[in-house]
This record gives sequence, C-alpha cells and structure tokens, in this order.
Amino acid sequence: MSLTGTSSIRETLREALIQCRQATLKQFDGIDNEAFCNQSHPEFSPAGWHLGHIGFTEELWLLRHLAGASPNRPIARSRQFSRLYAADGLPKAERVNLPSLTETCRYLQEIREDVLAYLEVAPLEEQQRLWWFIVQHESQHSETIALVLQQQNLANLPFSQPGTVSSLECDSVTVPAGEFEMGNDGVEAMDNERLPHRVFVEEFQIDRYLVTCSQYRRFIAAGGYENPQYWSKAGWRWVCENDISQPLYWTDNEAFGNYPVCGVSAYEANAYAKFVGKRLPTEAEWEKAARWNPQTGLSQAYPWGGEFPDASRCNHHQFNRGTTSVNAYPEGVSPVGCWDMLGNVWEWTTTTFDGYDGFEFFPYKGYSQVYFDGEHFVLRGGSWVTRPWALRGSFRNWYHPHVRQIFAGFRLCV
Repeated sequence: MSLTGTSSIRETLREALIQCRQATLKQFDGIDNEAFCNQSHPEFSPAGWHLGHIGFTEELWLLRHLAGASPNRPIARSRQFSRLYAADGLPKAERVNLPSLTETCRYLQEIREDVLAYLEVAPLEEQQRLWWFIVQHESQHSETIALVLQQQNLANLPFSQPGTVSSLECDSVTVPAGEFEMGNDGVEAMDNERLPHRVFVEEFQIDRYLVTCSQYRRFIAAGGYENPQYWSKAGWRWVCENDISQPLYWTDNEAFGNYPVCGVSAYEANAYAKFVGKRLPTEAEWEKAARWNPQTGLSQAYPWGGEFPDASRCNHHQFNRGTTSVNAYPEGVSPVGCWDMLGNVWEWTTTTFDGYDGFEFFPYKGYSQVYFDGEHFVLRGGSWVTRPWALRGSFRNWYHPHVRQIFAGFRLCV
C-alpha cells in the first residue's frame, strides 16, 4: 500500500472506501428484518448493529474528528443513532431494536456522501493513517457480520464447492534460528502492529499446510473429545460444560478432507496438538514463517512478496464463499515453503495479545489496549472472508480461547 503523491493517495482511498462499502452492502442481499436484528450469539451483536456502527465510526472520526463538522443530514445527526451505534453505548443484548435495513443504508449513505466530499480537500499528508484505519475498521466489522449471519445458518457450512481430492504430503518446513523484523510501521498499520522490532527465534519446524478435516477426524474418532488427557483444565471444563464433541463448522464428507478444520477454539487446537505430539506456533514463529525471506534476510508484506492480495494468491474477500483446499494457492506460498499463511482460516497461536515495545494507542484505547489483559490469544493470517485491506503478514487478531464462532483453524510446530 505504498503510495506517492497526494492525488494518487486520494484516488486510492476513494476506490478502497467505495469497493469496501459495496462488498459490505452485498452481504445484506436477501436479508430479512429478523436476520438483520437477530443476536445469534450472546458474544456478538446483531449483523444490523455492525452495519450501523460502521457508519457511526466513519462519521465520528472522519467528519467530526478530522473535518471538525457535525453531521448536517437529518438521519446522521440523530442522537438516537449515536447512542445506539457507539461501541461503548448499549450492551450487546440491547442492540436488537434497530432501524430497518433501508433506514440504516440511508444513514450510511448520508455520512458517506459527506465523507467523499471532504476527501477531495482533506490534508492527507497528515491524515492518511486514520483514513486507512476506517477502511480496515469496516473490513473487520464486515467479517463479524459474516460470522454472525453464519450462526443463523449453521446447516449451510462455510466450505466452497469441493474439487478433486488429492493426497497431501503433510510434512514440515525448517525455519533456521536467527533474527527477523516483526511488526509494521506502514501508514496502513494498526496500533498493535507497531513498532517494528528485531526478534530472535530459535530454529523450529512448522507444518507446510493447515491441519485438515481428514487429519482432525482421527482425533474425533479416537475419542479426543472424551479424553481429558489432551486438554488443559480450562479446556476440559469448557468441553464438559458446553457438551462439545466436534468443531462448530464440521462435516464428515470426505470430499472436504483437504479443507482446513474450521470453527475451532484455541482449546481444541491445543488438544489436537497434544494428541499428535506437536504444538501451536508462537506469534513470532508464525510471522517469521509467513514473512521472512531467507534469500534477502528481510520481512516482506505478504508471503508472496509486496503485491497487494488478489484472487490468485489466497482465499479471501469471499471470492469462494467458503474455505478451500489447503493446497489450492501455489502462488501464495511463503519463502520458507508454507501454504495458506494468508486467507482461508485464521490461525491460533500460543501468544497472549499485548502491545509491542513503544506501543501507542491509535486512534483510541478501546481498539487494542483494553484487550491487553492476558486472556486474549493472538490469531494470524485472515480467513476466506477477510478483506484485502486487513490482510497482511503483520496483521494481528485476538479472541478468548473458548471462542470458535470465528473462521479459525491452525497449523502446528515441532
């Protein structure tokens, strides 16, 4: 996302804002009011709330904060909307009484018209980082919209149409010991990606592919969900209290055998790792395997280099309407030989979420800093839903270890 010239930046931002919004609105095609307002899981707000919150956040930071202008359109200036869509406003359970989809779209459109008008005169040399934050904020909430809608239709599994099932050589690659640069200080970097820093990582082996459904089926068949020896105390308690017996998004159809296991918690990922005598990677190990190029000794933005993500390199942006085989993207292989390091499914790590040295919140503490509590674990890599603006080797996601509604899987280390 390296740009030169204010006019180029302005046009690129405008295109990103428009393309991102078109993809967001497409998610609501055919959605009725019940699905729009339904809180399908107690830990997530309704899909309709996330749509309104996207508009509220755009108006708050780009119009009020940067332009210094209060909204002058009839819907956008409503205090009712501001209270409803603020992240620190109503509790999640009270976010079900929402305006209609039509009214919410008008709300977003009013804000967007003013935002695009301001973009034409905004001093982007000073503001560019916040504009990219807003694009990525919408990208992240659009992914939450996808998983919220998925909870309402669990019978329709998030797998794309299977192709020919071929055998995989499920081997590991060796990543040699040494330092690499972790993190990112580009204009697109979120606050928790900063500051770049040198990290020494001991030699390790990491699986070439994500753990597949065929592999995970052996754990289920061997009674993995019935044997406490594979589970942490917290994980076993979670299994028993919630009657867990398989991943949330699961099929016994062998046609999907080479697809990554999806819809697993960190507890499940760690239990499977113990079952096969391996472990999850640390966050630093994952990033080195994804970004570090042994030929140049440098970290690159994406596993394949510096080119912006597209449909030929990884499964993202809902191009395939679900996960794909773990060996479907040869053009996206990382320099050390790992496949699917970006897209398809998020990958759990063993690292608790925290700020890097020199961390400074941006644009507000509630984005990252409030989650530095030792209870959230880092996920890396993005999923089949993740937008390209929030997809890179340094991007960090985080959830509690019991959460499995997200499109998450894992790969293992030795």
